Amino acid sequence: MKALCYHGKEDVRIDNVPDPKIEDPRDVIIKVTSTAICGSDLHIYGDLVPTMKEGDILGHEFMGEIVEIGKDVKKFKKGDRVVVPFTIACGSCEYCDDHKFSLCDNSNPNEELCKENLGHSISGLFGYSHMLGGFSGGQAEYVRIPYADVGPIKVPESLTDDQALFLSDIYPTGYMGAENADIKQGDTVAIWGCGPVGQFAIQSAWMLGAKRVIAIDMIKERLDLAAKTKDTEVIRTIDPDEVYAKLMDMTDGRGPDCCIDAVGAEAHGMEGFNKDLDKSQPDALAQIFKSCKKGGNVSIPGVYLGKVKELPFGIAMNKSLNLKMGQTHMQHYLDPLMKKIEEGKIDPSFIITHKMKLDEAPDAYKKFRNKEDGCVKVVLTP
Repeated sequence: MKALCYHGKEDVRIDNVPDPKIEDPRDVIIKVTSTAICGSDLHIYGDLVPTMKEGDILGHEFMGEIVEIGKDVKKFKKGDRVVVPFTIACGSCEYCDDHKFSLCDNSNPNEELCKENLGHSISGLFGYSHMLGGFSGGQAEYVRIPYADVGPIKVPESLTDDQALFLSDIYPTGYMGAENADIKQGDTVAIWGCGPVGQFAIQSAWMLGAKRVIAIDMIKERLDLAAKTKDTEVIRTIDPDEVYAKLMDMTDGRGPDCCIDAVGAEAHGMEGFNKDLDKSQPDALAQIFKSCKKGGNVSIPGVYLGKVKELPFGIAMNKSLNLKMGQTHMQHYLDPLMKKIEEGKIDPSFIITHKMKLDEAPDAYKKFRNKEDGCVKVVLTP
């Protein structure tokens, strides 16, 4: 089969690789019908994620049709159309029982390697390094899905791929980011970063009862998209002094009630990273600590790798800020968010700006990384 494979920094290629096989009776194999490039895929593209190996298959946002099924799978049959969450969970450990699926104890076979890099093991992820399980990703024609009865969710015939695909990651991630901000009716919510996760955090903040939503970025296309969502206000700069001054002016000097970091370590671009994981730039988070109201809520769906430098943590402590963060507990959100799509409360396809073939994936990565041609989100079809 064809698959997009990692070959080093800024070097991804379409290779011919062996088809996946059933390795455990709880597996299924799906034929991929749609897959997408995520902002966190750019961390791999920039050679910033440890424990990648040449030839690893990329991609963790994908959906498709089940074509093979393990003998112990009870939830699905061949021909079922499914969307697959990027986190892999066993469904039966302490953390899964508590619906903290991204912390699953059993789904990552490389537990010690994960501990070496992150201090503790977390769940396996598709297409995202060997410390997170070494699982082949979905930017391919076929994918093996472990723990199939726990992960994928059936897609109703009434929904298109474009509507369902982002249940694989960015819609639940944006929603959990908003939920972690503990938004109350009437709150003012500020969101740093208007990329795909930020866009879904904006939509979700309105769903959860925000009175005002303020979106902060410097990319015109992203801000224009944000401004189309209800009455979202935008701040078209990331200069820390300007952002702070504007937020104070907009909130009568109090600051937003809730702040969401949908940027993470790549604040100000990929120069925010290095491969030693000790120089991530917390620029957005530093702005949040300064700008959030006293006793306010800070949610961090943005990805951080290892240490961050010069984070003004004393501000957060002295202002009694409430912080909540983490990888998305995907399986917890799939059913309720699917219902929101079916009920017409959201159409996630609004985020798509580019559609390309899987064969074009190397060019698509460049376009997405460089934000060329107004590129906000790329969907690939095998």
